[in-house]
Amino acid sequence: MGGAIPNGQVIAELPSYGEAVAYVEQLLRGDFAATAIAIVGSELTTVERVRARISYARVAINGAMIGGFVGLILSFFNESASTGTGTDTGTGTSTTTTLSSQQTSAATIILGAGVGMAIQMLRFALTKNKRGFLSASMVVAKKYDIMVPSALASAAAEAYNKGAEATS
Repeated sequence: MGGAIPNGQVIAELPSYGEAVAYVEQLLRGDFAATAIAIVGSELTTVERVRARISYARVAINGAMIGGFVGLILSFFNESASTGTGTDTGTGTSTTTTLSSQQTSAATIILGAGVGMAIQMLRFALTKNKRGFLSASMVVAKKYDIMVPSALASAAAEAYNKGAEATS
C-alpha cells in the first residue's frame, strides 16, 4: 500500500471530505472490509488562512506570557534561593535573610516574563520584513473519490445499502 494511488473502481464522487467520511462510515456499518476502502482527494489546492496581524505589542505580550510560564515552572525548582545567610558588618554576628516563597516565585515569574519578552521582541525585529501576519496553511481537494478493488464494487454497493438500513 504505502503512498501509491490505489487501483480499483470509484464507487462515489463527493464534493467534501466530510461527505466522503460519512460515506465510508455507512460502508463500514454495512460490514464492508475497512482495509479495502480508499478516500482519494483530487484537484488539490493549498489554502492559507490569515489569522491575525503581528505587531510589536502582540509579540511582547506573547513573549511575556511564555516567559512568565517558564518562570513559574522554574520557581517550583528554585527553593534553594529562598533562604540566604550572611554576616552583619556592624555587629559581626551571623544573620539570616529570608524571602518568602511567594516573593521568590513572583520575582522568578517577573524575571521570566521580562526575558521572554526581550527574546521574542529581538526575534521579531530580526524577521519583521518576512511577514506581518499569522496564518494557517492546509491542502484541500476539490473532490473526493471513494475507491474499492474492482472485484468488490458490487459488494460495496450492497454494504452501502445495508449501512443505510442500519441507520434508519
